[in-house]
Amino acid sequence: MRITRVYTRKGDKGETSLVGSAKVSKASARVEAYGDVDELNSFIGIARARIEDKEIDAVLRKIQNDLFTVGADLASPIDVRAPRIEKRYVDELEQLIDKFLAELEPLKEFILPGGDEAGALLHGARAIARRAERHAVKLAQEEEVNDQVIAYINRLSDLLFVLARVANRRAGGSEELVDFGKDRT
Repeated sequence: MRITRVYTRKGDKGETSLVGSAKVSKASARVEAYGDVDELNSFIGIARARIEDKEIDAVLRKIQNDLFTVGADLASPIDVRAPRIEKRYVDELEQLIDKFLAELEPLKEFILPGGDEAGALLHGARAIARRAERHAVKLAQEEEVNDQVIAYINRLSDLLFVLARVANRRAGGSEELVDFGKDRT
């Protein structure tokens, strides 16, 4: 693929073309879902710019590449030939969750999102992933969607939570517990 121009003027009236040439409103559930995935990918890029941990960075780079497949999957009606998320992608995320979770103490209470800069950014990415999942589910209520893409986004938000905790631990930080109003004076 060679991109020679960034603008086409074809979307100036609020519509965009999907894979397979169907035109839809830029306010459609489909565009909202894959737009969230694009935002998530960009936010992970911001996190990667702040992460010094090479192992976490390598995992995030792979996720960024996967998110292009997630976006293509969501941008393509189910009957159109396009890159699709398969169960093996979800399985890989589960293996990563288990691997990184082994480094951490089990949580007994909720924690505040934050920590060092990299950990805080990964918590932010997790929140964007949750929104992307909600919008993918909304799309699936309107038309058929690959169920593995929803499972992938769900598992990805779990992995991002675990990676945020690991990044904070490896940076020597501590986790702050939610006090649920206990600390009011």
